[in-house]
Amino acid sequence: MLFFLPSPLRGLIAGLLLAFNTLFWALPLFVLALLKLLLPVAALRRPLDVALNACASGWIQCNNLWIRLVQRQRWDVQQPTDLDLQGWYLVNCNHRSWVDIFVLQQAFSGRIPLLKFFLKQQLIWVPVVGLAWWALEFPFMKRHSKAALRRNPALRDQDRETTRRACEKFRHVPTSITNFAEGTRFTPAKHLAQGQPYRHLLKPKAGALALAIHAMGAQFRSLVDVTIAYPQGTPTFWDLLCGRAGHAVLRARTLPIPPEFSTSNYEQDKAFRTRFHRWLAQLWNDKDALLDELLPAEAGAARAEPAPDTQQTTPIA
Repeated sequence: MLFFLPSPLRGLIAGLLLAFNTLFWALPLFVLALLKLLLPVAALRRPLDVALNACASGWIQCNNLWIRLVQRQRWDVQQPTDLDLQGWYLVNCNHRSWVDIFVLQQAFSGRIPLLKFFLKQQLIWVPVVGLAWWALEFPFMKRHSKAALRRNPALRDQDRETTRRACEKFRHVPTSITNFAEGTRFTPAKHLAQGQPYRHLLKPKAGALALAIHAMGAQFRSLVDVTIAYPQGTPTFWDLLCGRAGHAVLRARTLPIPPEFSTSNYEQDKAFRTRFHRWLAQLWNDKDALLDELLPAEAGAARAEPAPDTQQTTPIA
């Protein structure tokens, strides 16, 4: 354990461990991705996808080790007991920090299939990691301003097609499609700019979630609704490297996805679109109420307890 070291030195060591870990797993991952690109044979796709996901899982497990080396406070995770590595899941989560990704990966590693995130198009240029995300077929979404969409409504079709193609590929191997429905990290300034419809959340964006459900809804075992909170303050990525991420709290529940969501057309059916928005708004109201309890400094409420026999508590990191 490296708790005795000054936090900047811990950050330097953790950064070097992360870089080495990334380069170590990137090499076999890129070789496998090249094979899949050069040998587009259906019979080879599944074993190559399994091998690619195994590389990503190895990277996550090694990250979990260096996080435990530098992070003194253990994270508090409560999640359902009915999760399955061989199932398909749609994971929906609020977004507070880049640290969310490491919390999610550590919480669900070995419990559900590899998390595949919807990413901003610009992230493909992140050295090594961007190419790794591409090799793992993470969907890269383009962000268009409202003005650009008004000038050219056809731009909306780009992300729809990206989502559709990604979901078609995810059908072959158990996958957990992960979506931050807010579309960006929560900040007080963004919260204020939206008129603060929720106390602890930004407004959810329904499009990517609806498209994923329409493409794969019948295949999803369930929706995994995840809420992340940092009662001691939202940490930065540098805080995580330095072991100063503090006390992270994760609460997860599984919910059935209404069967009609797999067959109804979100874009063309206005009545269904309204029902979908109401369903998502209810999820967000529940999440906001839970955050009232998980963030006592902000809400002055006690921490929520899990329902008996439905969740397990796993202190990690």
